[in-house]
Amino acid sequence: MSAFLDRMIETAASDTRTIVLAEGSDPRTLDAAAQIAERGFAEVIVLGDPVAIREERPELAAVTIMDPTSDPLSEVLADELFEVRKVKGMTREDAGKLISDELYFGVMLVKTGRADGMVAGACHSTADVLRPSLQILKTAPGAALVSSFFVMIVPDCDLGEQGTFIFADCGLNVDPDATGLANIAVSSARSWESLIQTTPYVALLSHSTHGSASNEDADKVVEAVRCAHELDASIALDGELQVDAALCPEVAVLKCPDSPVAGRANVLIFPDLDAGNSGYKLVQRLAKAEAYGPITQGLARPVNDLSRGCSAEDIVGVAAITCVQAQG
Repeated sequence: MSAFLDRMIETAASDTRTIVLAEGSDPRTLDAAAQIAERGFAEVIVLGDPVAIREERPELAAVTIMDPTSDPLSEVLADELFEVRKVKGMTREDAGKLISDELYFGVMLVKTGRADGMVAGACHSTADVLRPSLQILKTAPGAALVSSFFVMIVPDCDLGEQGTFIFADCGLNVDPDATGLANIAVSSARSWESLIQTTPYVALLSHSTHGSASNEDADKVVEAVRCAHELDASIALDGELQVDAALCPEVAVLKCPDSPVAGRANVLIFPDLDAGNSGYKLVQRLAKAEAYGPITQGLARPVNDLSRGCSAEDIVGVAAITCVQAQG
């Protein structure tokens, strides 16, 4: 594992939390549960068939395994789900059916404080993972929307925080308006503080730097900066900035010498999902960067998605990040 994930595991172990691994039918999830149990940085609840899992994986003897279709807690969670969603028209019968779904069961464990976070997505789509999270957990106080970010670790790089960056939003919001961008920026700054624990310098990216171009796309970013300052004036945040102005001190001196962020940005906010998703993948592939995410931010409690091509080690890493988010 990377130095970043080693640090996340060390931080998680300093104040252990309980994490649901919802996809106990997937061998990678069981491998990850065994690794987490061995490292001891979190308590794990695996969702699946306890008899089948314990027969197949005796090393998980000490791990809690719950079957949403038969666990005695299912009826209690169904009652609680009904109370949460009845205002939206859910019946008790509907709740009873939904709670047998591992994702709804897992999110309800988090909602009711029986767990501190959940990791899923190895065999479910992002939409499937986030749907119960948005319906049940809703947004955190002060957050207007849920977004996602990647932690990018670029080797042999002295930009950002010695090559460490947050890129947002690269996985969820397709075309956020100015207010949405502002909320993504503020949430990303707070995620940086929680995970990296140094000062965030947030750049809202554009093809324009401080008025070098004038059009609706650049204007959206300018308005987002204004909104973000209103949301939290304490954050070092600026835009609109081109990527080179945001990252390179020598370019920043020429293009925007008075910017509090230019030339030192470590949190990059992309104007839309096309830019964000393409940007993180370009850096990942061309610079051989480590990319950890998409990590969800803005939920009342942490639930994080996985790539369906993930490894057991990826699940361990996301579980550690989820623990750190829960601590924060």
